[in-house]
Parts: sequence; C-alpha cells; structure tokens
Amino acid sequence: MRVGVFLFGGVEMPDAGASGPDPLERRYDQQAVLHAHRELLECGVLAERLGFDSFWLTEHHFQHEGYEVVPNGLLFSAFLAARTTRLRIGTMFNVVGQWHPLRLAEDFALVHNLSGGRGILGVGRGTVPREMLPLTAGRISVGSHDNPDAAEADRRNRELTGEALDVIEAAFGAETFAYQGKHFSLPPPGIPDRGGEVSTLTLVPRPVYPFETWQAVTSPPTLQEVPRRGYGGVFWLKERERLRRDWDEFGALFARHHGRALGPGERRLLVLNVAVADSAARAVEEARPGHDEFWKFLGPYGWGRGYRGPDGGPAPAGHRPTLEESMEQGVWAVGSPRDVASAIRRYGDKLGLQDLVLFPGMPGDPYTRVRDQLTRLATEVLPLLDRP
Repeated sequence: MRVGVFLFGGVEMPDAGASGPDPLERRYDQQAVLHAHRELLECGVLAERLGFDSFWLTEHHFQHEGYEVVPNGLLFSAFLAARTTRLRIGTMFNVVGQWHPLRLAEDFALVHNLSGGRGILGVGRGTVPREMLPLTAGRISVGSHDNPDAAEADRRNRELTGEALDVIEAAFGAETFAYQGKHFSLPPPGIPDRGGEVSTLTLVPRPVYPFETWQAVTSPPTLQEVPRRGYGGVFWLKERERLRRDWDEFGALFARHHGRALGPGERRLLVLNVAVADSAARAVEEARPGHDEFWKFLGPYGWGRGYRGPDGGPAPAGHRPTLEESMEQGVWAVGSPRDVASAIRRYGDKLGLQDLVLFPGMPGDPYTRVRDQLTRLATEVLPLLDRP
C-alpha cells in the first residue's frame, strides 16, 4: 500500500474552532502566508525523510481567510522536487476550468520531467465560485448537480472541463494534434507562420516518464465520468457505507468501459482525515478545533453531503458535522496510534486499499503540530499495519 500526505496549506490560527471568528472575518498578512509556504516545504521534505510515498497540496486563490494559500500546486511542486529525490508530488487538485488546458499540460510536463517522473496529475472541477469566476472572466463557475439553482453552472463547468481534459489528452498523446470543440479550437484558424498557416500544434515538452492522473469523485455524474476516462478516482469525506458503494461502482464502471476488472483497490485512492495522540481522549481534545474550523470553511460549499443524515440518506447541503459524527461515520480516524492503525486496517480489509493519503493537518493547526503528526503517523501508526 502506497501512503501519502495531503495538506491544505493554510496559515496558523491560534483561534481556530467553532467559537472562533467567522471565516469571512479572517484576514492574514503576507508574512503569515510566507511562513505557511516555507513550513509547507519543510513538511514535504520531512514527508520524504519519514518514508511517505507522495505529498499533495491544493490549488486555491484569493483566500484571505487563510485556509488554503497555495495558488499554484505545480509551481510549489517544482520547489519541493528540487529539495527531494524520491517523493512523488501532486496537486489535489489542479482546477481545470481555471487553466488554459495547454498551459496546464506544459507546466505539468515540465515539472514531471525535471523531477525524474515524480509528478502526479490531479484534476478537479473546483469548489469556490469566488475563485473561478474572476479567473475565467465570468464564463465558468462552480455548480451542483443536485441544486436546481446551480444546475446550469454545473453543466457548463462539466462541459468545459471535459473539453479541456480532451485537449490535454490529445496534446500528451501525439507529436502533433488539433482539436475542435465548443470551447476550444486549437489551433485557431488563420494563424500565419513562415509563409504558411498553422494547422496543428506540438506540445513542448510532453511527459517522457509514465504518470498517473487522479480526479476527485464527489458526485454521481463524476463517478460515471472518471472511470470512463480511465483515471484514478479520489474518494474523500464519504461515510463508510456510501464509500464502499461508490468504490465498488467505480470498479464495475471501469470494467464496463475498459474490458478488464480492476484488482482490489486498483485505480482508487482513499483520503482519510487523521489525528493521533497518546490516548483517544487526548486525540479528540486536540483534533476538535481544527475539525470544527474545517467544517466552518467547507460546510457552506456542500462538502458535508457525503455524510449520512438523520433519515439515513445523504446529509443536507450546508451540513456541519460534529467531531463525534465524523468519527462514527468513519470520515475521521482519531485516537491512539493503535486506534488509528485499526481504523486504517478496517478500510484495508473492506476496500483492498492500494493507495491511502492521510490528511493530518487541520485548518489553523500550527506547523509544529503538523510535523508531529507526520512523525507519529510514520513511526507509531504505519508500522502497526503490518502486525495482527
């Protein structure tokens, strides 16, 4: 089993938690942001030293609230690749609609090649309209398949993202390519060049090493699309029974589209939020502020719908679970090293895990805590997975 680390990459917040400021009241200066960037690099170096397989960050913009302050995961990857030798590095996720697909393809290929094949291509559709609308000149936003008021935004986002991924696949897949779609015409007609007219393009560079592409699987339409493309699916913030159903459905859809059955856990990655301490009670106490700040941030964007609601169906939009609810539904593994190892082992038995990414740093956590969590997970939790 490959085990990686995922961090939001936020600033330190001494007042994190349910009783802290409203997110929009938070504002941090550039020194706090720079401190977070430097600390994240040190966490990446530490992750390699501790033996983790991969290190993931996010792409986000304009977050004066301080939750996620890395706007370019590929640029960060280049810095981290220069300070490491083995660690695979990915972005969870590059928001495809906020990029020109050829720039995303070029930048990924450059990082991947110069790192010796250590790049992981993570792609997603975005979370925050405040980020996407300014970066797309108002053309594309973030919608929701199950919200009638946002259905058109969701449709346009999926349409453009699908075309952009087609472009990236075409550019990576051949020496020369052309693409004609609703949103992209590449090359545009009528480009003069040295006495002629451009009819094809060549991406320079293209990946010279094999690479993996992973996409978030958060909704029924995406669950249909990701295995069709043959990408790996990333599963996060789903209560354990829904996780199992979606995990198995992904495998069935992949087999239907590609004519072969996946092995247990193949092409599927679980992200598990974790907190470890000397005792279960201490772990709960230490995890609560970051857990509650996490849901103050993501609850309004509908991420709580992966939980089970009181009626047994999906939780309503805007749901903000308690830490106890998160633990009971299997979304958070919190406790002693043995408790956390047992939770991981149960998922391994249920899902046949091949790829696990741990999320050990909550919004606002000081980086001393994040480094301590990384160290304890590597030295006290993961060794227990090989024991009965």
